[in-house]
Amino acid sequence: MSAYPELDNPFWSSLASVHRALALRSGDVLRYPAAYAPFLGVADAKATAVSDLEALVAPGESVYLLGVAPKPPAHWTLEPFRPLAQMACEEPIAVADGPEAIELSAAHRADVLALTALVYPHYFRERTMEMGRYFGIYRDGRLAAMIGERLGTESAREMSAICTHPDFAGHGYARRLTAMLANDTLRQGRLPFLHVSHENPRALHLYEKIGFRLRRDIPFWSLRRG
Repeated sequence: MSAYPELDNPFWSSLASVHRALALRSGDVLRYPAAYAPFLGVADAKATAVSDLEALVAPGESVYLLGVAPKPPAHWTLEPFRPLAQMACEEPIAVADGPEAIELSAAHRADVLALTALVYPHYFRERTMEMGRYFGIYRDGRLAAMIGERLGTESAREMSAICTHPDFAGHGYARRLTAMLANDTLRQGRLPFLHVSHENPRALHLYEKIGFRLRRDIPFWSLRRG
């Protein structure tokens, strides 16, 4: 997995490659439009110009950085969080039997936003599902579980928004979706990876059990312009 150095700066790498058409740029600073994700990336932690940050972050706005962060300008606040576990999977995963998974589209947006607001509220935005493919399992006419592609490069793709409605927990739906999407990513010649909080040991254990391995603990911050 050391062959994927771009994952050490995943926001920048994604915005400079698979999401270049979405990227807002000023100098060596890139960010997603707020309707997609509150993420910002810098090419170089030491050489980031204050003027470039000011061009992309509004007064009072907070953005998030992963892996690489600049020195905060005066009157800005850089708050470190506990590092995230960045995990990757290099081998196909056994897919358990279960209900059909469908690709989600704009027709499912309301269901997706309702589920993420309930169980995955922090970073999912109105247009996040346009950042990649999203898949879900419906039961009794309700979106029971989902998964999607968020960050990515030409050689790797992030699994994200892996979540299950509490009414449908315990059926293995998230595991089934993760295995299906990870295997499809491997078939495309890309490395499936994901980020998970160390404060969510249940999810960490699940991903380890099905075949994901820790690539690194990656620093995570919020940056707020005063």
